[in-house]
Amino acid sequence: MSPKANKGEVVFVGAGPGDPELITLKGARALEKADRVIYAGSLVNPELLKLCRQGTPFHDSARLTLEEVVRLMHEGTMRGETIVRLHTGDPSMYGAIMEQFALLEQSGIPYSVIPGVSSVFSAAAAIKREFTLPDISQTLILTRLAGRTPVPEKEALGKLAKHRASMAIFLSVQDMSSVVQALLEGYPPDTPIAVVYKASWPEEKIIFGTLETIEEKVKSEGIKKQAQILVGDFLNPSAAYSRSKLYDPSFTHEYRQGTDT
Repeated sequence: MSPKANKGEVVFVGAGPGDPELITLKGARALEKADRVIYAGSLVNPELLKLCRQGTPFHDSARLTLEEVVRLMHEGTMRGETIVRLHTGDPSMYGAIMEQFALLEQSGIPYSVIPGVSSVFSAAAAIKREFTLPDISQTLILTRLAGRTPVPEKEALGKLAKHRASMAIFLSVQDMSSVVQALLEGYPPDTPIAVVYKASWPEEKIIFGTLETIEEKVKSEGIKKQAQILVGDFLNPSAAYSRSKLYDPSFTHEYRQGTDT
């Protein structure tokens, strides 16, 4: 058999936001079949590893470089292994996956991606809000504050704030002062804001406030990482939004005749 026929594959799996029941069925099945798992140990719930067969080798990528991760993938797939690369949330959001894809392609190693539930949607579920309310907002901006990883100037948080759309901010709670200052370039000071720490984990915390009050509230709770920042008028439970056309009795669509037409 040729070496190429012996090659295994790498499956990138979104682990979800934390609750082990929020991994997809397809992702869970990939873990059950895995010959080896490389996981983001600082973020992924270790309970998910219990889905794997007993004796499956695990590698915590928190202490590894990109090259070391890909070397493990290369060595395993050359032995015909199926390797699961387990990322927190959904791999496509701040998952640093494109650089892994590029090196796998250079080596001719096949790979696939199984999406996961992002923490942004778990956070919305935790606070029981909808990002896209008619007449309030039909746009959701997913972004982050510039830090050691820069943000393109055209995507600076202050510029995005001028849209006053619903917004979810990743990887930024450690500098709430800068977040608030940037948001005030577009949103009024009384704009509602929520910080959801470790959404879906047992230690989840939810903090509501406004742009005027949230910084002190977050500081008093000691939250410095692993939190979603959600901002916009969609957070206001008394917002004067319109009901959905889809379920309006007067609205006609492909599946239902409206009463007024």
